[in-house]
Amino acid sequence: MRRQPHFAPARFATAFCPLLLLSSLAHAEVDLGSLELFAKDNTTSPIPKGLVLGGAVINGTARYEAQKNETYVIPGAFYFGNNLMYLGDRARYYFHLDDTTAAYAYGRFRFGNLDPDDEDEFDGMDKRKSEFEAGVGGTLITPYALLSARISSDVTGRSNGQELLLWADFPIVKGKLLIMPGMGMMIRSSNMANYYFGGISKNEATASRPAWDTGTTFSPMTALITSYRFSSKWVGMFAANYEFYDKDIADSPIVQHNGELYATVAVGYIW
Repeated sequence: MRRQPHFAPARFATAFCPLLLLSSLAHAEVDLGSLELFAKDNTTSPIPKGLVLGGAVINGTARYEAQKNETYVIPGAFYFGNNLMYLGDRARYYFHLDDTTAAYAYGRFRFGNLDPDDEDEFDGMDKRKSEFEAGVGGTLITPYALLSARISSDVTGRSNGQELLLWADFPIVKGKLLIMPGMGMMIRSSNMANYYFGGISKNEATASRPAWDTGTTFSPMTALITSYRFSSKWVGMFAANYEFYDKDIADSPIVQHNGELYATVAVGYIW
């Protein structure tokens, strides 16, 4: 049987962040924790083994000026197996795990986020389609924090881009209540940032929409997760995360904010 990491607070730290990823409608980019490290098969752990089904209300800032902020009410699920963790649009498979370190293979289906058929302002632009990304990551388990790094790349030939995430979680647990701040940095290659975060090619440029090259981007991120175990079968959470756009993303002619905020309220039933 796999040993559980001895970092007790982190077992409670990230029970419901996967509900941020329940659907293609949730485009928040931050990865909020190494949940599988702390899943336990009992009636009290906020991170259960097996399948959890639930629903979430998600509100976030639209990335592009032509888009409006939306609120979504959506169903979803996540799963914790012995080595596999599924989080809606992404999954991890752990090929190494002990009390202090973990290493995993990573896969994500990234949904497209710009379609000329949806908004007149995008006329003449190429549709940003979905892609599948794969990579590897690792986590250092310390008495006070989880320190993680993950690198991934498009393997479908869509954007041909890569991204590197550096992240730290700092959990605080009071009985059944979890409060966990986190922070990190998302580094995106020029191909990735231009395709999904405001790039405009020369072929897409117009008099009112000049060409724009984001280059490689560095975006700081911060997050706050709170969760509460109502009973052996029900759990609830509130979570919020914010990405501070790299200046070359924020200054794009089609990007409307200096950053991207998402907030989620969710309830899940443990099967």
